[in-house]
Amino acid sequence: MNIIFISNREGKSRSVTLNNWAKVLLSVCLLGLPVCGGVYLGMQFGGEESDLVSSIELMKRELANQQAELESGKAEARQKVEALTLKLAAMQARLVRIDALGERLTDIASLDDGEFDFSQQSAQGGPEAEQVGVFEHGDLERLYTQLESQLASRESQLEILESLIVDRKLKQQSAVTGRPIHKGWMSSRYGYRTDPFNGRKAWHNGVDFAGKSGADIVAVASGVVTWSGEKNGYGQMVELDHGEGYITRYAHNKHNLVNVGDTVKKGVVIGLMGSSGRSTGPHVHFEVYKNGRSVDPASYIRRTIR
Repeated sequence: MNIIFISNREGKSRSVTLNNWAKVLLSVCLLGLPVCGGVYLGMQFGGEESDLVSSIELMKRELANQQAELESGKAEARQKVEALTLKLAAMQARLVRIDALGERLTDIASLDDGEFDFSQQSAQGGPEAEQVGVFEHGDLERLYTQLESQLASRESQLEILESLIVDRKLKQQSAVTGRPIHKGWMSSRYGYRTDPFNGRKAWHNGVDFAGKSGADIVAVASGVVTWSGEKNGYGQMVELDHGEGYITRYAHNKHNLVNVGDTVKKGVVIGLMGSSGRSTGPHVHFEVYKNGRSVDPASYIRRTIR
């Protein structure tokens, strides 16, 4: 093989003859040059591609972590909303029960209309506003707080109502009202009458209720037994002190069922109807005293306590 060199300065050419080993060496150099260049370029671009792939993988992992955190947050938020929803439902049911109880108690207590009206929803209103969507977690918390406030208000009302009912019940228990018997009829009134034994005009200090021998005699009000036994003209008698100056007497009994010092409630059986003492037949002689003075029992028999 001949290689020709041309000089630019002199315009002359020169040839060189290569032997076989020189030819091999030159071929190797010429063939190796593009291979080395390719390897070099591959190393350059291959390193950048590897870094890019690593970055993409890192971003994928970061996105996956963020997605997991988001799902966890959503699940936690759903749990909180569900828990608040259950609490709201329970509180609303409790409010309904309280309203029903309050309405029932108001009816039992016979309070004035409008004084404690549990049957009516709290007055609310206003122009229609733009609908902004479903309740969020914060909205549910505010509703929860409002319901708590409503419950506290209802419970306060119930406490006041209970106090009124208790006071009224105590007043009703201690007030002298009603008849001293369950069965029977009034056989003699308060005031002047014809004496059943001598036919003369005489003062009758109470009213008489006739009935069957052994019939129940009941207390017309709560009180304390201050007498239980024989008393001149009265036969077997029970006397009750009801406080506030009121005293009642139940006379001509067959048997007394209470003792001095006993506390009795309104309607409790305190004796059995008889005809002991100055009596013409089975009846109960009923007297009422106010501040030590005898009064007509008829007005207390018809009396209604509100």
